[in-house]
Amino acid sequence: MPFFKTDDGCSLFYELLETARPRPALVFLNGTLQTTLNWKTVARHLAAHFNILLYDARGQGQSELGEKPLGLELHLADLTALMDHLALERANLAGLSHGAYVALAFALSRPALTDRVVLCSTGAGASFRARMIVRSWYEILRTCSLEAMVWAALPHVFGQKYLRRNEKMLPRMAKTIVRRNKQESLKAHLEAMNGYPSMARLMRKTDSPVLVMTGSDDPLVSRQGAEKLATTCGGRHYRIPDCGHSLPIEAPEDFVRSMIAFCAQRRDC
Repeated sequence: MPFFKTDDGCSLFYELLETARPRPALVFLNGTLQTTLNWKTVARHLAAHFNILLYDARGQGQSELGEKPLGLELHLADLTALMDHLALERANLAGLSHGAYVALAFALSRPALTDRVVLCSTGAGASFRARMIVRSWYEILRTCSLEAMVWAALPHVFGQKYLRRNEKMLPRMAKTIVRRNKQESLKAHLEAMNGYPSMARLMRKTDSPVLVMTGSDDPLVSRQGAEKLATTCGGRHYRIPDCGHSLPIEAPEDFVRSMIAFCAQRRDC
């Protein structure tokens, strides 16, 4: 399995799905509780159109947490170094939730490295309710267990339609999520997020075309917030019906179609 060693000695797990033919690069950035495996279904379908980079950020999945305190600038530096290591001069970015925040910050701070940006399951600012939900995850993780935190998160990170359709699979899904995450790393991740500038302070017009994608049944992101984010960044908003926070898992076909159509548009569209 390929690992990239950062300057401070932290090992980051990555997978590069590329073909012999030159194609644009597409980098997926994980959300909280996600690993590269969460993108595999859509990555297989998009591999005919892009050279795809999947990677676990520090503290996620198979990557190490490292010795440095987690923070937004560290995530941006890691992605920059990984792209340089793989000789990716420019890339399309697709991030979900926390990954979308990192993707937007990367596009704003490193426009020469960024082509197009897809921001999934995020908006102009988290509501008070959304902030309390994430705080509850942290408190459960701190005082109880990772398994309890995962069960508390499931009704927030998946839409009702998906949960009902997969009700019998939920215990296995919860065990899989627990197995792919480490309690101390996840605590560090949630603590670091408290130090990020708010999305309202971060967002502004980008040099890159932007698509904001959200689900209609997402308790963490409002339609108004998503539309404001898209407008401020000079992009557009697409809302997937009957879908929660985990768009690539809940609606992979719709996600893939939207990605291909967005990346095929001329920049002046």
